[in-house]
Amino acid sequence: MNATFLLRRLAQSRATLLSHTVAPSIQRVAFTSLQQRSISFGPTEWIKGKLRSSLRREDKASEVEAAKAERAERGQANLFDAIKPPAPLEGEPENTAEGKQKVVAAEHRYSTASFRISPRKLNMLARQVAGKPIDAAILQMVFSDKRASKRIKSMLVVARDHAEMYKNMPRDKLVISEAWVAKGKTLKRVDIKGRGRSGVRKRKHARMHVVLKQGKTHEELVAEARARTLRKVVAAGLVREDKPIQNYGPRWAW
Repeated sequence: MNATFLLRRLAQSRATLLSHTVAPSIQRVAFTSLQQRSISFGPTEWIKGKLRSSLRREDKASEVEAAKAERAERGQANLFDAIKPPAPLEGEPENTAEGKQKVVAAEHRYSTASFRISPRKLNMLARQVAGKPIDAAILQMVFSDKRASKRIKSMLVVARDHAEMYKNMPRDKLVISEAWVAKGKTLKRVDIKGRGRSGVRKRKHARMHVVLKQGKTHEELVAEARARTLRKVVAAGLVREDKPIQNYGPRWAW
């Protein structure tokens, strides 16, 4: 019954539209709206609508480009589209991904948050990592038995990644040039004792700061140590001399 009623209303509306002298475009819009009003909510129509909208979105960019080209041929192009960026000077790199110069920072500072630990205990870990390459310091914290070593290891890993990503510092040359400990707040609590006595218990907090700079790689350090050892060997000793052996040591070795 609903279908019969809708068809009857559609015929009446169409007859009403045809009886009046209305422009063809307005008749087409009105008839389309009536068709959409009487459309069913089945899955087929819903899928058609989705596919139709997606195809329209894909063709939108091409239509825009075609319209811009047509306006440019008629001399009605946008003023801002006609402006071109200035050409780079001679010897100046272009502002592209290939020609863009990376600025390498001299150092990178990082620190932990203030957490509950004695500054004296945390200072032991600061002395352990100071002056070492960043990867060697992280390895030291991995095998350390201290309770705060996990927190220090996480801080060093984040500092290394930030220095590499945001400041373009080479990862294999990062060295912890400085490491120090700063005191945090001290919380005071009641320390209950016997015989009605009480004291004050202090809960100390501290944080560690590090400064990462570019140093020498492990291979460079090994090469320098080898060169220093070779420089100490100025001669082969008594073997290369034609003189008699002197001061060859005691006769008995016990």
